[in-house]
Amino acid sequence: MIFINLAVRNLKRHKVRSFLATVGIIIGVVAIASLGIMGSSFSTLVGGMVSDVSDTVLVTPHRAASSGDPFDPRNTLAASISTKNVGLIERAAGEHRVVPMILASDRLQVRDTSGYATIYAMPAADIPFLLEWEAGLYPQGRSSGVMVGSLLADELNLHPGSRIEIGGESVRVVGIAAERGMGIDINPDYAVIVTEDWYTERHGDQDYSQVIVKVSDLSAIEDVKASIDQQINRRREVVDVLDSREILEIYYETLDAMNIFLLGIGGVSLLVASVSILNVMIISVTERTAEIGLVRSIGARKREILRMFLYESLILGILGSIIGGTISAVVAYYASASISVLFADFAVSGEAGIPVSVVIGYVAFAMAFGIGTSVIAGFYPSWKAAQLNPIEALRYE
Repeated sequence: MIFINLAVRNLKRHKVRSFLATVGIIIGVVAIASLGIMGSSFSTLVGGMVSDVSDTVLVTPHRAASSGDPFDPRNTLAASISTKNVGLIERAAGEHRVVPMILASDRLQVRDTSGYATIYAMPAADIPFLLEWEAGLYPQGRSSGVMVGSLLADELNLHPGSRIEIGGESVRVVGIAAERGMGIDINPDYAVIVTEDWYTERHGDQDYSQVIVKVSDLSAIEDVKASIDQQINRRREVVDVLDSREILEIYYETLDAMNIFLLGIGGVSLLVASVSILNVMIISVTERTAEIGLVRSIGARKREILRMFLYESLILGILGSIIGGTISAVVAYYASASISVLFADFAVSGEAGIPVSVVIGYVAFAMAFGIGTSVIAGFYPSWKAAQLNPIEALRYE
């Protein structure tokens, strides 16, 4: 107990130095916990984004570049799925519903508000299959009526009967699509939905941007994918065929890598703080060399001197970790509330908030890491103090 009191006394004697070392630990703990919680919250959000489309197979054009280099200019080449290939997909899918669609964007003008909006063009019969309506009617054939997503309608105060301009043409809103949330297949909440006939009448016949296959039996997903791949990619890669589980796995792999990167940044900041503790402890040993000699001369053992200085680094680590953990918990609470508000519109199901167990886990990990690095940083100066010769230490000036 006396050695703990000596450690506390020395830390109080050098308040500014001890405070600065503690601040470094606090920053490191907050960085690790906060960045870890942030990465986990985005993983939770992505999980909710695709939870309602597990019956979906997404067929997209295979890009010209296969090198994986994001700076390869071939990645920017436009790609599409021809009408012939859509027919092959329908043949391969058999009884399962196939929905080809064109994705585009055009200038949207509503009263004094203007900007660009995403446009989904698909066969009129497929719109009720993919989307539920909130108000009004579904667009039909070549009629000039369009459907808008619920969030876009709320933002621009639109309702069935409103008039908007798309690409300079005035059109009537005939229906509002019910809020659907973000998914891997279609994200209509901030989009304009039109029939394929309406779109091609104005822009000419075009190939499709993607094809959605809705599988009636989840156990048939692998067979449907294999059949499409064999039908179209027999000679060369024409399309990419993915289901929602594969896309979710890609998202998770990317987010896991990002999470490790974020934790690495926090870890570096904590290692920098441990260097500060190492510096503080070396200075403390140097300043107290004569005191160490006196304590050794009256019977203190090496391991007791080692413990006395280790207690100093341990106290700094515990104090900094407790404060940092408390701050991290508060940050996590507000981050969870903010993410729930910002991304609630995009989550398909569940809440976008951060689970309490995740917060506790990351805070506990950060605190343990903070205490551990503090003890490790203080071990060498403590060992050095314990090895001092008592006679030489007493004569030190």
